[in-house]
Amino acid sequence: MEHIKAKIRTIPHFPKQGIMFRDITTLLQDAQGLKDVVKELKERYQDTEINAVAGIEARGFILAGVLAHELGTGCVLLRKKGKLPFKTESITYDLEYGQDTIEIHADAVKEGEKILLIDDLLATGGTALAAADLIKRLGGDIIECAFIVDLPEVGGKKKLEGKGYKVFNLVEFEGE
Repeated sequence: MEHIKAKIRTIPHFPKQGIMFRDITTLLQDAQGLKDVVKELKERYQDTEINAVAGIEARGFILAGVLAHELGTGCVLLRKKGKLPFKTESITYDLEYGQDTIEIHADAVKEGEKILLIDDLLATGGTALAAADLIKRLGGDIIECAFIVDLPEVGGKKKLEGKGYKVFNLVEFEGE
């Protein structure tokens, strides 16, 4: 996966001092890079029973839409509060400094549906855990939580696995 990792740009001190921001926009704008990501994910999940791919706003939408198309499944969107037009279910979760809320349409997932949850990057795991909890609240079964990038030192993967979720990532970036 080094060919994928090499196309991810690191921006020091963004959005604040001391943070090494892993920018996947350079990966997505590279035609071969995007193809490689989709190919790897499709190969991993093509023989798995999945009813929908759920993407977390915003970069997770890109991955969810493309992968849902490739797998022949539906696509479910998890958005920030107030962005979905229909009746929603929401969950508020803790961030490093404060709280945030994400929502899902109340009819987006049916009881017993098998859902692949996807996003670009896993850091603390707070958003992914909230998204998984929302999907479960609607009756969905999370097959796996998938990410392009994991930041293992931040602990999100351990947090998700500690709650019983399977986690997959294409690449890791240790702190630098």
